[in-house]
Amino acid sequence: MILKTKKQNDYELVDSGNGEKLERYGSYTLRRPDPEAIWEKSKDIEVWEKAGLKFVRTGTKTKWIVKEGTSKSWNISYGDLNFSIRPTSFKHTGLFPEQLPNWQWTEKIITNYQLQITNKKVSVLNLFAYTGGATLACAKAGAEVCHVDGSKTAVEWARENAKLSELEDAPVRWIVEDVLVFLKREIKRGRKYDAIIMDPPSFGHGPDGEMWKIEDDFVVFVDECKKLLSDRPLFFLISGYAAGYSSTAYRQNISDLLSKFGGTLEDGELGIEEKGTGRILPCGIFARWSR
Repeated sequence: MILKTKKQNDYELVDSGNGEKLERYGSYTLRRPDPEAIWEKSKDIEVWEKAGLKFVRTGTKTKWIVKEGTSKSWNISYGDLNFSIRPTSFKHTGLFPEQLPNWQWTEKIITNYQLQITNKKVSVLNLFAYTGGATLACAKAGAEVCHVDGSKTAVEWARENAKLSELEDAPVRWIVEDVLVFLKREIKRGRKYDAIIMDPPSFGHGPDGEMWKIEDDFVVFVDECKKLLSDRPLFFLISGYAAGYSSTAYRQNISDLLSKFGGTLEDGELGIEEKGTGRILPCGIFARWSR
């Protein structure tokens, strides 16, 4: 299946093609490389040249070209939440818009559960949690969330987004730690979670230099996560951007949950629908199970 993100008030994919994408975040338009856009652009070059921020790469060096009058940091509303947009040296903006359908999926499950069970909050573990989109979506639906990321900068950014979304007092544990180190500690503590979300990178480092390689660590990582599931878990969501991997591979790592707990197992692509043309820009893959 393809989960499609459509135009929002403060976000839209204006155009794509020839290895680039043109997006509007609030009042500003950004032009960035995108290797998935292997088709022709639909807009004239004049539209592209009006972008307030353009990401360029020369050899190993990268930079944003910012037009006069364009801010380097601003806030937008997205998916009933608020985010600080801050273009980084890695080409990112602090928000992955294609994740909106997954946030809405988790919100619906949590809300339905909380309507039925009023004396217990859903406990959610969000790993590689970045700037907190999934964390805040779950918290807004009424869950208790443990937000874990190896980057102190990302966690501070997530806490800023929580404040912007008026969720600074929500029951969220903000953890800066290597995710594998954290998992092993939680297992020893005997802690359990009703739901797990993860968005593992293909490569990365923890706060103390710990190395993550998806080809070496992913299977062990998912198995460790399963040890933290409660007796009647609600959902397990994996998304990713690692080149060369299929959603089928992710699905097969959580297929045993279907035989153990029943429910539904889905997988596919994440994509953003382009304004005007309806073309879908592929943005990642996912697999998700729900009871």
